[in-house]
Amino acid sequence: MRTHSMKSNSIKKFLYISPFMVLLAVFAYYPLYGWVYAFFDYMPPIPLSQAPFVGFKWFHSLIENQVKVDQLLQVIKNTFGMSGLGILFSWLPMFFAIFLTEIKAVRFRKFIQTVTTLPNFISWVLVYSLAFSMFSSEGAVNGFLSQMGLIDSPVLFLQNSDHVWVTMWFWATWKTLGWSAILYIAAIMGIDESLYEAAYVDGATRMQVIRHVVLPSMLPTYFVLLMLQIASFLNNGLEQYFVFQNAFNKDTIQVLDLYVYNLAMGGGSYSVSVAISMLKSLISVVLLFFVNGLSKMLRGEGIV
Repeated sequence: MRTHSMKSNSIKKFLYISPFMVLLAVFAYYPLYGWVYAFFDYMPPIPLSQAPFVGFKWFHSLIENQVKVDQLLQVIKNTFGMSGLGILFSWLPMFFAIFLTEIKAVRFRKFIQTVTTLPNFISWVLVYSLAFSMFSSEGAVNGFLSQMGLIDSPVLFLQNSDHVWVTMWFWATWKTLGWSAILYIAAIMGIDESLYEAAYVDGATRMQVIRHVVLPSMLPTYFVLLMLQIASFLNNGLEQYFVFQNAFNKDTIQVLDLYVYNLAMGGGSYSVSVAISMLKSLISVVLLFFVNGLSKMLRGEGIV
């Protein structure tokens, strides 16, 4: 009787999650069928059945001459550079969450949290519109600098490719900082009150409580999020770099996702873009298993 009840509960639980499994299969696994385009000389809009089979031709074409190799290496360099900046400053949301929870004025704290969280829900097109209104040749910043007599001609902030990695990191941080801090705020709220009481009884100052109570309690959350971020190292987005790219900064702003998109939609090299996307996915899987092994070694448990 007990075995029958356990079996019935298992079936019910499976039925509960089955709609999500169907959605996962449709939107995550079914599109992998598109990898087959990497082995054909496909030119839209002809059917795939009429496209000639070319095997690994497009994979070989990625390294067939030095120009393509240099271009691909530059794209990988951009991807690693901008993803690396994100990982290097991945601690910012954690410290921002500590800053928010240390604000004693409840209304002011809620105001700051709301203001910093709202940009996460703004599309990158609107973010670029804001950046354009501020930093274009006729924008507010150039107008202010001109009125102050600090410049004779407009500074082309958005066309400058010298510091594009830093500016892209800045806009991404501005957009996601408040939202990313929410998980850390939840971790702080889950700290046992007895730890605070014991620290204050021992005469700890506020900074000592943060250092010896709050930070150690937040580190498990930080390391899990950090490892997930490392596992998705190559998937650093498309929308942001797509709206900010132009003829002047294209070489330094193109990451792998944007490079694949430009090849497929702009260059007409659909099959080549699928081949690069396949390689990117395989490398991402390798990174995931590497980070999972690292998690097991450092924390005693994996993330998958």
